[in-house]
Parts: sequence; structure tokens; C-alpha cells
Amino acid sequence: MSDQSGEYLPNDVQSVQNALVDWYEADHRDYPWRRTEDPYGILVSEVMSQQTQLDRVVAAWEDFLERWPAVADLAAADRGDVVGFWTDHSLGYNNRAKYLHEAARQVTDEFGGEWPRDPDGLSELMGVGPYTANAVASFAFNNGNAVVDTNVKRVLYRAFDVPDDDAAFEETAQRLMPAGESEVWNNAIMELGGVACEKTPDCDGAQCPWREWCHAYQTGDFTAPDVPTQPEFEGSRRQMRGRVISVLNEYDELALDELGPRIRVDYAPDGEHGREWLRGLLSDLEADGLVTLTDGAETTVATLSRT
Repeated sequence: MSDQSGEYLPNDVQSVQNALVDWYEADHRDYPWRRTEDPYGILVSEVMSQQTQLDRVVAAWEDFLERWPAVADLAAADRGDVVGFWTDHSLGYNNRAKYLHEAARQVTDEFGGEWPRDPDGLSELMGVGPYTANAVASFAFNNGNAVVDTNVKRVLYRAFDVPDDDAAFEETAQRLMPAGESEVWNNAIMELGGVACEKTPDCDGAQCPWREWCHAYQTGDFTAPDVPTQPEFEGSRRQMRGRVISVLNEYDELALDELGPRIRVDYAPDGEHGREWLRGLLSDLEADGLVTLTDGAETTVATLSRT
């Protein structure tokens, strides 16, 4: 790995890591395959989710494991039944069901029921590519590399201004992942891409833990490799005005330096998005009759106009 991977990351990488893991562990989507370390159940979830939205996968996954609860059960099943299940549940290409069935037979017949525990070994299973092998190694055995899918690329591109280059994404993702923590880390960064940093981001609503470091959040440019045009609302003056009204509706009145950090996580009194920027925003709102500004001896107080 080249040293170049570190140039995109903040100096205090550990703070970035801790912020994401704490955010994930405090609250995340509760999919049933996240509550197991069984490689069989995890592989089934990974194969099903390749072409199906996760919320729709839940019922199919539960039905599948109820019918074939262990890898030996799937290996002994009739392939036509497995393919029929796949079709009945609208899970995409039927060859995925065939490969999953064949992989189950490999585990039972060739590996004596013992699952390979690393990405290379798991890649020997039928239909299991590098991404799926790494996911199973991570979530079943905590023994994977950093996952780099479309969502993760989008997160890294926006947050740390990583260029749209596969090698740069992979090197940066691997450097960012805490050693020996692939299970929680890969879940966490994919969760970030799934609920906070989607194509249309929800930075504040999802309480993205990387806002203070995020290049996109600071610049308002939320383009990404899979998002060729910038959403009109994110980072716009209109969005900031809305935040001011929302905050003042809760607190009624605040001094500029108390209000600023609640509008932008990167607010710094003398910075680019500091008092001067905030005063300009508030002046526009005052002109519209929405906010009242009161200049004191030491500070300016913003009050929501309620008449």
C-alpha cells in the first residue's frame, strides 16, 4: 500500500473512527442478519441483497432460513426447489440461487462442513466474488478487509475528497478501517452510506458523525461518482435559512456564537462560515420579517419573530 492513501484523511484518524463506530452502535437499522455470526445466514443475505432492497430482503431471508435452516439443509435440497423459491420471492437472476445451492454443497462435501474464514478461501465458493467473500469474512469471522462498494466510494469521495480512482478508494478505505475491527467497521460505513450519505444526503437529519471533517458538508458540493449533478437544496442558502428558523423556533433567541454551531458543524467565529457569514444570513431573514437582530455591547442576539 502506498503512503498516498493517507493524504486524504484528517491527521486525527482515530477521532474519525471513533465517531463513526459510536454513531453506528448508538442506533442503526436492525436487520436480522446483523444479529448473527453464522456464515451461512450472512452469505444468504449478501446474495439476496445483490439485486433487492434490504427492506424487501428481510422476509425472504427469514423464509429461506426457515425452510433450509443450515448449510447442510440447503446442500441436500432439490435445486429446482431453491430456484423456485428465488422466483417466487422476486429475488432477481435465478443463477444466484443455483450458485448459492452449489456453494452450500461445496461447504458440506469439499470442506467437511467447515467454512473458509478469510476472503481468499471464501472466494473459492461458487458465485462468491471478492466483495461477497470479504463481506462474509468480515461479518461472520471479523476477518475481512475494508469493504469498498458504491456507497463507500460515495462516502469517501464526499467526506475526504478522495479522487474517483479505484486504487485510491481501496487504499484509503483500508487505512481508515481500525485493525481487527472489520465486522463493526464495514457495517458502520455501509450504514453511513445507506442512511446519511445517500445520493441525496441527509447530513443533519441522520446526524452524520463526519460532518466536522466532511469536505462536501463544508463546501455544499454533494456530487459523487454516482451522483453527477449536485442536489440543488443541499448546502444552499435556502437550506441554511431553514436551519436558522428551526433552531430559533426551539431556543427562541441565541447569540451568534451559540447559534452558529447549530447551523453548521464547521462554524468558526472568524472562519469562512463564521460571524460575518451568519450575520449576512440573518440580515436576509430580518429583511423578510422572520428574525430580529439586537446588537449588544459584546454580541448580537438573534430572535425569532413571532408576529
